[in-house]
Amino acid sequence: MSTVRDALPADVAALARLAAVTFPLACPPHTTDESKAAFIATHLSETSFAGYVADPARDVLVADQDGELAGYVMLVAGDPADADVAAAVRIRPTVELSKCYVHPDSHGGGVASELMGAALERASARSASGIWLGVNQLNARAQRFYGKHGFTRVGVKRFLVGESYEDDFVYERAL
Repeated sequence: MSTVRDALPADVAALARLAAVTFPLACPPHTTDESKAAFIATHLSETSFAGYVADPARDVLVADQDGELAGYVMLVAGDPADADVAAAVRIRPTVELSKCYVHPDSHGGGVASELMGAALERASARSASGIWLGVNQLNARAQRFYGKHGFTRVGVKRFLVGESYEDDFVYERAL
């Protein structure tokens, strides 16, 4: 059992380590190690997480298991900046579920569902009417998980990993 709580500045290093383990697991097999490493260095570094944790438009929640981070989610409040997402998302105001990752040692243990529940509660607390996310079109496991939690596919978008674009589905659900 984990405790879901707000990430603290003291969690930044652990978040970066967790992200470096979990992000590659969500990438399709054709994504190069160089592209994954570039994305991690640019978006999932300690510096990046320090900014995310401090940003009032973001909520970073962690699943804490006896002082170790088992997973995390990140919400981003506000309308989508991506034109494809803005066209696909129908419910406003909305919040993006930007990240939802669990350490592989905790897969199947309910951590992801605990994090999702907390993320949905937090999005509602921000007075959002809907929540959206992007998920790689080849990540069937994640798509099943999001479907189980009430998300439906509403569109497509592209996602830059390193120097290569990946194809994502856009999922949305009402809160």
